[in-house]
Amino acid sequence: MQSASTPAHRRLIFEELFFLELGLELKRRRMKERKGVAFATSDKVREAIREVLPFHPTTAQKRALGEIVTDMREPTPMRRLLQGDVGSGKTIVAFQAMLVAMENGYQAALMAPTEILATQHYLAARKLLERSTRKPRIVLLTGSLDNDRKRTNRGLINRGDANLVIGTHALIEEKVEFDRLGLVVVDEQHRFGVMQRFKLMKKPNQPEPDVLVMTATPIPRTLALSLYGDLDLSVLDEMPPGRLPIVTRRVPGERAAEVWNFVRKQVKQGRQAYIVYPVIEGAKDEQPELDFPQDEPEAATNAGSPAPPKRAAKGKAGNLFPAAAQVAGPAAKSGLRSATEMYEKLRSGPLAGLRMGLLHGRLDADEKEVIMRRFQRGEIDVLVSTTVIEVGVDVANASVMVVDHAERFGLAQLHQLRGRVGRGAAKSYCVLMTGEHVSELGEQRLDAMVRSQDGFELAELDLTMRGPGEFFGTRQAGLPEFRVANLLRDRQLLELAKQEAARFATQPDATVTEPERTRVWARLKEAWQRRYGLVEAG
Repeated sequence: MQSASTPAHRRLIFEELFFLELGLELKRRRMKERKGVAFATSDKVREAIREVLPFHPTTAQKRALGEIVTDMREPTPMRRLLQGDVGSGKTIVAFQAMLVAMENGYQAALMAPTEILATQHYLAARKLLERSTRKPRIVLLTGSLDNDRKRTNRGLINRGDANLVIGTHALIEEKVEFDRLGLVVVDEQHRFGVMQRFKLMKKPNQPEPDVLVMTATPIPRTLALSLYGDLDLSVLDEMPPGRLPIVTRRVPGERAAEVWNFVRKQVKQGRQAYIVYPVIEGAKDEQPELDFPQDEPEAATNAGSPAPPKRAAKGKAGNLFPAAAQVAGPAAKSGLRSATEMYEKLRSGPLAGLRMGLLHGRLDADEKEVIMRRFQRGEIDVLVSTTVIEVGVDVANASVMVVDHAERFGLAQLHQLRGRVGRGAAKSYCVLMTGEHVSELGEQRLDAMVRSQDGFELAELDLTMRGPGEFFGTRQAGLPEFRVANLLRDRQLLELAKQEAARFATQPDATVTEPERTRVWARLKEAWQRRYGLVEAG
């Protein structure tokens, strides 16, 4: 089935994709039959949007907001995906859309995947909307709030006294009922299951609110249109002016001493740094904290064979680390360097005297929250972490991202990690430190990271290199699992399936008998319930 070149193979693939697209087409049509909120966009509303803008929006932001507001004016519920690269300004677009809802007398809700990200949005909203003449009341609702405050905030939401509600999964608890919910924004939609994504809309006695989901994980447009076919698509493909490119270099692990000297110099200048590892505890960890399979060292797959020669550092690494001294870093010669091991070695060795913190997935939520807040407040100089560093968390003073064993990360994750720095005015750096053996695929990923900072270009390359199954991840993303189809290989069939599904749903086909149509509908129900797991998701 690798080539899928025979007519029989193509027929099976087309059938699988056809039922996916037919289900999405029906969801689109059902949505248009539902009653939503038709928002007005008067001069007063437009002025309310303009007065909160802290800067002149980019052309892409204006285009995306225009598409969103056009949807919001319709009496049918909006279902739109806003995707843009790290730092492209999605949040400001979302806040403007929420202002439209609030100026029309409706409530808006923003759901984030983590408490620290929800709190960051809450603080950003307060700062942004204090410019507003209306002075909307903003409420935070997360799981860690004490019961009294939760009860108070739920009351404000229920009575309609809260205009903008920002929170985590706590927003979809049954005890939370909105008075007039008009717009739901879901941040980092790939972190939520499909059922969670739409559960906010299912409150009793409520009209269907508009829904805007946004992600900083760029998805190639053709696949986004087909896979998120129940959502319209807006793309922020332009960065705000003044955002400096992040200097990206790759450095072999044996030059680790130079990297630590560089980190120390940056901290001395008042900056902060991240150091990210793929595992928590070396040999004890059977699986790294990654969303992707790791490259196996070639020596491990060819026992007894001589190790491949090391490749020289690429990307003009010498400009950043001029000394070529072969100083052994603190890493062990075998196995992966791990977060806990390196945290201890760095704070008692190369980075001794700096304020350091350790963050990984085995800490409980409260511990992670405390550490991340301390880093945000500047109480930690260097944060040693696994990939649990939250997507979207803004630490403007962080100027260095060191990723150790960078060859073992996927392109999308490397790009997301790089996006944790470069959020302030200072020049920022991403250092990709490699292990002893880097596979050919790993070399390609690292070369791409050094060469490009365009998230959409890297996403396309990542999809090509890793294949769609690994690119999109598991059912966590709310996407179906396919038996025979391959979203990369079968893009043309996917587009054809989309067209045929729309035609089948739109008008009766004279070549299809009624019994055949009945069988198609029955098969569709079976496919969506058992195989795609997307029934009643929206």
